[in-house]
Amino acid sequence: MRALIENRFGFLALVLIALGALFGVAFATRPGVAAAPPATTRKVAVESVSTVCPAPGGARVNAVVPPGGKGAGRATVTEVKAKGVTVAQLDRPGVLWQRDVAEKSAPLEIAGAGAMAAGLEASQTTREDGGAARGLADVRCAEPGSSAWFVGPGPAAADVVLYLTNADAAEAIVSVMVYSGEGPVVGDTGDGIMIEPGRQRVLRVKDIAPSPLVMAVEVRTISGRVAAAARVALGKGKGVDWLPASAAPATRVVVPGIPGGGGLRELYVAAPGDDDTVVQIKALTADGFYAMKNRESVEVAAGSAASLDVSTGIAGQPSAIVLTANVPIVAGLKVTGTGAKQDIAFSAGAVPIDIGSVVAGNRAGKKNSSRLILSAPGAAGRVRVQTLPQRGAAPPPVDVAIPASRTKEVKLVPPAGGGDFSVMVLPQPGSGPVYGGRVLDEQAGDGLLLTTAPLSLARTWALVPEITETPAVVLP
Repeated sequence: MRALIENRFGFLALVLIALGALFGVAFATRPGVAAAPPATTRKVAVESVSTVCPAPGGARVNAVVPPGGKGAGRATVTEVKAKGVTVAQLDRPGVLWQRDVAEKSAPLEIAGAGAMAAGLEASQTTREDGGAARGLADVRCAEPGSSAWFVGPGPAAADVVLYLTNADAAEAIVSVMVYSGEGPVVGDTGDGIMIEPGRQRVLRVKDIAPSPLVMAVEVRTISGRVAAAARVALGKGKGVDWLPASAAPATRVVVPGIPGGGGLRELYVAAPGDDDTVVQIKALTADGFYAMKNRESVEVAAGSAASLDVSTGIAGQPSAIVLTANVPIVAGLKVTGTGAKQDIAFSAGAVPIDIGSVVAGNRAGKKNSSRLILSAPGAAGRVRVQTLPQRGAAPPPVDVAIPASRTKEVKLVPPAGGGDFSVMVLPQPGSGPVYGGRVLDEQAGDGLLLTTAPLSLARTWALVPEITETPAVVLP
């Protein structure tokens, strides 16, 4: 019996040794595991664009497609209705299209496909000499999306109106959240708003949050997409304009395109998250960065908004404001014109124009001024500015250098053929990040009329991730 047991243990030992040897051979001769290729993206031309002008009645609508598209294409201007009516077709790239729209007209969708999509840009501009709506107001026609941010005066200081347009074929459900100086406004008025296809909802922010003096508004869709826009009127003829959409919350925000000259410059900052923050503030002018005396920072409580007068800090120079915080923030700025009667304009946090920017409508005339304010907060920037006329041949482009950590103002010269015009701004190879804004103003007898807007990324290219085969898509 003892011999049998010893033989069994010996046999087991031999089996284990054999298995170990086989495992060793398999381990040594196994094929190498290929490393996963790094994630890459490729740049492809945009082939379809849809943009909505929210309230074109009484406005001048501007639209342009930059030259350079390949193949066939089509762009149309259509009323946003259940059964939309085609208003016009755009068939010439590189030429500004304009139309003065009758009062009480429906929102307009300007959509392009193929070669008439890449870079398609549109805006609506109004000008009033007097009355409660006196002023020059301009807004970039918005793409339908799932989220939009607006920062500015609250309904206790101004009449703020939201325009939510559903140009798609499916219904959209929208939630509107307001962040005030006292914190987030919780209520059901702005929650679960249904917008049927081809319809627009017009909401006054005071019906959601009547008391804020300053605010940030997030428009977010629960399902579907909407094109969102926000109009501000101070009342009693103190100015009217549109709030440009702000960049998404980030820990570093650049508010570009602040014009020089007199008048109030009021900064708005909101921290929509769950943590308080101290926001560091620096101005970026033609002379470089500097911390404004007694305006170096502002405290913002979690879920709230705050404002700060930076008029003396900027000291009338064309500039940008650079904000840093330890939590994501959004920001905007109000500009007040000078004269017996005032007008207002707004800028907002923006992204660098790495793939270029197109501005559809720029005014020409003896009393009008159109100009760019470009800032390079890091390395030196270099851009090419190309004017696209309403009629006649386009003039040669102009190259503009922006020194590192500086702001530069560029006056736009109207084309020789006359009329309004569009402008295209393209960063050149080797350029550092460039932020910018476009300023329009008019010297009226009773006070300056003005409007501003940060430069937005052109709708020319999209970054598409490379598609690779992986079992990860089916694994739990």
